[in-house]
Amino acid sequence: MRAAAEHERDAAAEHERDAAAEHERDAAAGGAAITVADALALPQLRRGLPEVVAGRERLARPVRWVHAGEARRMAELLTGGELVLTTGMGVGRRAAEQREFVERLARAGIAALVVELGGTLSTLPPALVEAAERAALPLVALRREVPFVAVTEAVHTAIVNRHYGVLRDAERIHARLLERMLDGGGPAEAVAELADTLGNPVYLHDGRERLLYHAAGPASRAAAIDAWHARTTLAGACGEEVSLGPGSRPGGLVALPIARPLAPVTPVALQRSAAVLALALLQVRRRTELQARERGSLLVDLVEGRIDASENARHAEAIGFGTAGRSLLPFACALEDLADAPAAVWDALVADVGRGLEAPRSPALVGAMPDRRGLLGVVALGAVDGRAELAERIAAIVRAQVARRLGAPPPTIAVGGASSWPQVGDALRGAVEAAAAARALAPAPWHDADALELDRLLWRAREADWLRGFVARTLGPLIEHDRRGRQALVATVAALSAHAGARAAAARALAVNRQTLYARIAKIERLLGVDLGDGATLLTLGVAVRAHRQLASARTICRASDREDRQSARCPPPSRPSYYDARPHALQKDLR
Repeated sequence: MRAAAEHERDAAAEHERDAAAEHERDAAAGGAAITVADALALPQLRRGLPEVVAGRERLARPVRWVHAGEARRMAELLTGGELVLTTGMGVGRRAAEQREFVERLARAGIAALVVELGGTLSTLPPALVEAAERAALPLVALRREVPFVAVTEAVHTAIVNRHYGVLRDAERIHARLLERMLDGGGPAEAVAELADTLGNPVYLHDGRERLLYHAAGPASRAAAIDAWHARTTLAGACGEEVSLGPGSRPGGLVALPIARPLAPVTPVALQRSAAVLALALLQVRRRTELQARERGSLLVDLVEGRIDASENARHAEAIGFGTAGRSLLPFACALEDLADAPAAVWDALVADVGRGLEAPRSPALVGAMPDRRGLLGVVALGAVDGRAELAERIAAIVRAQVARRLGAPPPTIAVGGASSWPQVGDALRGAVEAAAAARALAPAPWHDADALELDRLLWRAREADWLRGFVARTLGPLIEHDRRGRQALVATVAALSAHAGARAAAARALAVNRQTLYARIAKIERLLGVDLGDGATLLTLGVAVRAHRQLASARTICRASDREDRQSARCPPPSRPSYYDARPHALQKDLR
């Protein structure tokens, strides 16, 4: 039993030593100090033919200073991190004294003990080596005499040079951040620059562990958010953090070692950067804009599927959007014609919509689409909220703020179905597609994304040659007829399709009498060689009309953006579209 207990204690001690060694290696990689191994590599120590006789696994310990001494109780004069040089006069003659000498130094936290042989000691006493090994203290024997003053000067010079290099690197980073800010960048650009330079994620928080903004650097967004969540929920912080200023909740700047160990320059660089960011964040508007950008980035990542569905809720909680398992209502607003509005106007629009949608029990998450093509959002359904009522409120607030900030006509808004966090990415993507597709439909306060599956499908295929061919074969003669300014035959087909062939309802929708409608139907049947009383034929024509609207809407958006590819297939010239030119064929070909 006693042997087993001793074995268990030895195993625990070995595990503790391994963990401490790993911690010291990380600290040395991330700090400005040189290590014991670095010191032993200096020419002034190499001349003594150093031999590591104990604690070889701890050579990554950082060296803070050098102390040369012979006093038996010199451990009481040390504060930790010293490289101790001695000839062995104070180690004692008895084994117990030698063990006590080493144990005192180990408790003082020295980096390593270097003993010069040849004067007081010809060899290292076994008790000394055994005690150093047990304490995991690097013990080095010098086989030749070396001037301790030369060793001290060399090590101190290396330490000072290392610190100077760190300060020089920090100054360069500080200068780059200032340059970025003077060029018109804000805190978001500064944080991104810092993350790229340090090679690790950098986070800006509000003092209550809620993210204002973060940049992942070379790491993935998912890894960066997971690391932040672990840091704020697990006991003990990791990485480096500096405060943005005095006060109880001033906010902070954090770097976490995700992609690599923290660079030596990290603490100083964070301090210099915090001063720059604190000045920028004195403007309350900037803080709001940062939150909007961070939330917008999350929404875009949800739409593009960059986040695992099971992690959606954790990512949202990291930026202060907690919904406690409630259903979420996604929405999207298409504003492609206004993408050239100033960035400040868009930031203000996102903030105003977010504030308008926020309710005591219904938090909202709002952001801008990439390249400012529209808005994205997710609103938590309240206990008494119905989907239709909340959709009406979303549409009213978005329309009012778009008119106020952009002076634009009512935008196209699509609202998805109530979703849980694992489903919200797909639902939000559907709302984005529905908002784009609904631009081709009749104006409405808001469109139900779930009811626009066919229009979304046609919108996704709007650049496909087969869709252009389908429209040309199916509706070509009608489009050509309407282009010459005659009766609206395409609209007539649309009305018949929308009312399942009911002619009285179609006539009311077109605001014409029945005789006029019958005359149009006869002309359509003659031009196309079809029977509009056939259900399959009417279905095909209805799909073709919807596809025609999507193609025409895509041309309108492309023309408004004034892109250089106006002559390409994606945006043909303003003259008659190419898909109008094909000669029509029998509908039976498309019905197969």
